[in-house]
Amino acid sequence: MTTAFIFPGQGSQVVGMGKSLTEAFPQAKAVFDEVDAALSQKLSTLMWEGPAEELTLTANAQPALMAVSLAVIRVLEAEAGLDLKRDAAFVAGHSLGEYSALAAAGTFSITDAARLLRIRGDAMQKAVPAGQGAMAALLGAELDLARSIANDAAQGEVCEAANDNGGGQVVLSGAKAAIERAIALSAERGVKRAMLLPVSAPFHCALMQPAAEAMRAALAAVSMQAPVVPVMANVGAAPLSDPAAIRASLVAQVTGTVRWRECVLAMADAGVTQFVEAGSGKVLAGLIKRIAAGAATISVGTADDIANYKTRNG
Repeated sequence: MTTAFIFPGQGSQVVGMGKSLTEAFPQAKAVFDEVDAALSQKLSTLMWEGPAEELTLTANAQPALMAVSLAVIRVLEAEAGLDLKRDAAFVAGHSLGEYSALAAAGTFSITDAARLLRIRGDAMQKAVPAGQGAMAALLGAELDLARSIANDAAQGEVCEAANDNGGGQVVLSGAKAAIERAIALSAERGVKRAMLLPVSAPFHCALMQPAAEAMRAALAAVSMQAPVVPVMANVGAAPLSDPAAIRASLVAQVTGTVRWRECVLAMADAGVTQFVEAGSGKVLAGLIKRIAAGAATISVGTADDIANYKTRNG
């Protein structure tokens, strides 16, 4: 069975995530301690005790989700003998999850990943004044239709496809008025459902250019190694191993479309038959079932999930 390890993005956070791991495995506790130290903040306490509103803030959610994903990987390495170089064909992550994938594959340290994601979260939040941007999910729309709606709704403002999640789910991002026009147009164009998302900024569109520049500077200052296994990059939907190319891709990702559907199809076409979601929740496993029919999925985010993984991949 050919396996890819995949890492969730924002929206998968929940109060309590990672707690059972740290209670059961010292390797998980070490990851959370490292992230806390990197950020000079008890992020782990916020993750396990809340409040949810504070955990959901972009600057907290991004490093917190990475911490859970890397705790899972460290526990699998210790408890199940996982060796990504040997056991995985690819790693991939959804938006911020790409940083988790790269840290798991050794491109940069957990400390650097935490600091980069804090910078990324802060920069994305500050790029657009509150209330001026929005995002909307179109359910029952493929990418071409969503892009057509976005183009017609723009009327001189930014309105772009932010995420092509697969299974007829595309997210638009841009100026609030343009997104509202896109929602109205969606009903006329036969989209099953279009709804505003409860997000704090319009991610993955041209309005994020100030955040892209912040990440260009931050990534230039970080030491990066070639990953032990190729990363299927969000913006190119193609595997990358060269650190310079990865750096450029991560900068482009801030304003570019997350091409998740194409990433999954590319991995499946390359022979991947099992996708292991490492981290909080089961969002990506659900999307994969709608993109790559017949592919096996397993989500690993709790102590019980570790045991299940060992049973299935022992």
